[in-house]
Amino acid sequence: MARPSDPYAVFRFVVLIEGVEAGGFSEATGLQAETEVEDYREGGVNLFLHKFVKTTKYGNLTLKRGITDAEQLWRWHQEVVRGKIDRRDITVVLRDQQGNDKWRWVFSEAFPVKWSSADLNATGNNVAVESVEFVHRGIRKG
Repeated sequence: MARPSDPYAVFRFVVLIEGVEAGGFSEATGLQAETEVEDYREGGVNLFLHKFVKTTKYGNLTLKRGITDAEQLWRWHQEVVRGKIDRRDITVVLRDQQGNDKWRWVFSEAFPVKWSSADLNATGNNVAVESVEFVHRGIRKG
């Protein structure tokens, strides 16, 4: 009988944009898909409701990392602000303890719709973090 494998740690991941590593990120959220259903009550059937599939919705992908000299996400968002939509595939790769790729989620044809930074505070000592939110055309397992 096969031994069940241990779950993977959430802190071992890398982000690729068009197949190129995009730097170290502290957080990736929005890895979700939800399929809506419509209830249908059939006359004379009182034990259950029929459930018909409607559409699948995907949450926006949000990536967070410490602000550095790397400005590619800022520049990409500024292009969108100017009306130039450059869609790119973004891949989030989950790795095991040895650093081997185990899961890949590909966010198809994504582009940034929101960029934000941490509030600046002269009395604090936190790392300045940028957050970039992306819309996309669906998630597939790579």
